[in-house]
Amino acid sequence: MPKQLIFLLGGARAGKSHYAEAWARTEGGRVLYIATAQARDDDMAARIAAHRARRPAHWQTLEAPRQVPQRITDCAIPHDTLLLDCLTLLTSNLLLDLPESTTQVDANQAILREVDHLLEVYERSKATWLVVSNEVGMGVVPPSRLGVLFRDMLGRANQCMAARADEVILLVAGLPWRLK
Repeated sequence: MPKQLIFLLGGARAGKSHYAEAWARTEGGRVLYIATAQARDDDMAARIAAHRARRPAHWQTLEAPRQVPQRITDCAIPHDTLLLDCLTLLTSNLLLDLPESTTQVDANQAILREVDHLLEVYERSKATWLVVSNEVGMGVVPPSRLGVLFRDMLGRANQCMAARADEVILLVAGLPWRLK
């Protein structure tokens, strides 16, 4: 089967990670799981522990909250499937690393550079990629500058990834809707 870029979108707790993990379990062969989360509080630490616990023991995990394209390139683990969970947290990590004075244009350019680098690594890869991300553009307008920057950055990143993806799936209440 030729490699594919499969992009999985949905709201919080929509079943994106479960869907990606189920796909990788049945179709994935040797799986490299890229985890972008950081345990900044007890709730996130518990979520990370739950994700770790449900991964099959034979999957390889690369914890990479930053510099994901470079970390994938440097990884010598052979794999058939790469599961990136998730673009949302990668965007958040990138945003939090930017100076407070960063403009919206500069923030958007920063995430688009990161996505471009990810896609360059994908093109050189022989693996199928499953990329998970939250859809944040359907909710309320964030009340803070940081919230607006995050929503806009992730929206741009999602558009870029969806445009390149072979398949785009929106998950709602655990149910997949094929968009592309």
